[in-house]
Formats: sequence, C-alpha cells, structure tokens
Amino acid sequence: MKIEQKRVCIYPKDVQRVTGKSYRYARLLLIEIKKQLNKEEHQFISIEEFCSYTGLKLEQVQPLIVG
Repeated sequence: MKIEQKRVCIYPKDVQRVTGKSYRYARLLLIEIKKQLNKEEHQFISIEEFCSYTGLKLEQVQPLIVG
C-alpha cells in the first residue's frame, strides 16, 4: 500500500505556478509573507499560511502543488 506524500511548505516555483507570475515575484511574495508573519529568514511558509495571506482557497492551490 503506497502512502501519498503531501508537502507542507510552499516554494517560489509553486507560487509561480499558482499565480502565473515570475519566479522573482514569487520569491518577493514569500519574503513579504514571512515579514507579515514575523518569521525568521530560515523558517518556511506553509501552504495554509500562503492561502490565508493571498485569500485563495486551499482546495484551489493544493492540486497545483507538485510533489
């Protein structure tokens, strides 16, 4: 029985796929989200935090996240 693995973190390439914007925009957006959430540079952004910040629904974003 194979267990489906789902990622918790979102990366710039994922943001690029979701928004259709450039990789640079995606990186800057994740940096802005980190600032808003008072996260340190080494901390990750979860998919739920990304959805909360952007106002997108998790059900819309999840299928676009590969891996």
